[in-house]
Order: sequence, then C-alpha cells, then structure tokens
Amino acid sequence: MINEQYKYSDITAKIIGSAMAVHTKLGNGFQEVIYQRALAIEMTKQGLSFVRELEMPIYYDEINIGTRRVDFFVEDKIMVELKALTLLEKVHLAQALNYLEAYKMEIGMLINFGNTKLEFKRLTIEHKLNQTNHLINNINGADNIVSR
Repeated sequence: MINEQYKYSDITAKIIGSAMAVHTKLGNGFQEVIYQRALAIEMTKQGLSFVRELEMPIYYDEINIGTRRVDFFVEDKIMVELKALTLLEKVHLAQALNYLEAYKMEIGMLINFGNTKLEFKRLTIEHKLNQTNHLINNINGADNIVSR
C-alpha cells in the first residue's frame, strides 16, 4: 500500500491499515467517537505518534478567527478527519480540504467508517487548488445563464 511517489506514504499506509482493522472489527453503525477511540488503539499498535482532538487556530487574512479540533494530528505531519456517515458527500471532502488549507498542512486524510465498506481519501493542498480551478471553470462556463 506504500507508494513512494506520495509524500509520507509510509505513514498514510499505517493510518489506512489501522482504519481497516477498526472497520473489520467494528463494522459500520457506531458514532464517530467510537471509531476515533478504536483508531487511536490501532495507530498506537502501529507505533504512530498522534494527538487526538487537537485544537488548532483558524486564520483569515492573518487574523485568528477561532479554533477547530482536528480528529487526529499524526506524526506532526498529517491531519486525519473522521466521519461515520452512510454517505460521504462532496461537501465532506470540501470541508476536509478547507481544514487542510486553514491548518497550513500539506497532507490530510478523510476516513469514513459509516458505510458498509471503509472509505478513505488522501488529501493534499493540490486537491484544494484543483477543486478551486474546477469551480472557477464551472462559473466561467455558466455565463450563458440568464437570471431574471
């Protein structure tokens, strides 16, 4: 599962393996906090260092406008956002990408335990740039829409 072309792939592989172990043992249907506790146990077994529920500042124009807790901050490098939803939607991906940018992180992960199959996405700041470019292209392509 390690792909050397991706930054920190050795760490993300351990995180994914830990999440798979949790989902295999618990299945879906629990609240997010249950998966968070179980994932902490599995990541400890993998020898990963992490902080749970780390409160991180959110900035707007260099001004601190509040804080938000990240589910896991792993090896001082990777933000991990957990969900326990039956359906992971684009809004959840956008939310995780926004957190990645707000925290000034390069790499993040979005993991959903709520489906019958584990869902996970490796996120990079490039995903955020691609999402923004896609949105701009859609807006520019919509100039033939008439509003009344």
